[in-house]
Amino acid sequence: QVQVVQSGGGLVLAGGSLSLSCAVSGVIFSAMDVRWYRQAPGKERELVAIITRGGSTNNAASVKGRFAISRDNAKNLVSLQMNSLKPEDTGVYYCNPRNHWGQGTQVTVST
Repeated sequence: QVQVVQSGGGLVLAGGSLSLSCAVSGVIFSAMDVRWYRQAPGKERELVAIITRGGSTNNAASVKGRFAISRDNAKNLVSLQMNSLKPEDTGVYYCNPRNHWGQGTQVTVST
């Protein structure tokens, strides 16, 4: 049974940093591309970052230079380090390894 468990997030002042983690079990994690999405209130879910099974990464233009996605295949873990956070980064963040989804984690950036 596949399990995708997220942790991290919370409330931070603009300019601050937060980290999200995504622990995956029940699958061959090293063979998976993993994406982070976010959904702001009243908006559609958008892709934030992706890390391929080979370790290549790509970020949305809105977070380039501020967010970094990484993976640890030995721990079946993907992380999203978020720096220089802005109020528009507020939303629920979802980890998406292939066609599985985490439970979502709230990130709130206040002014």
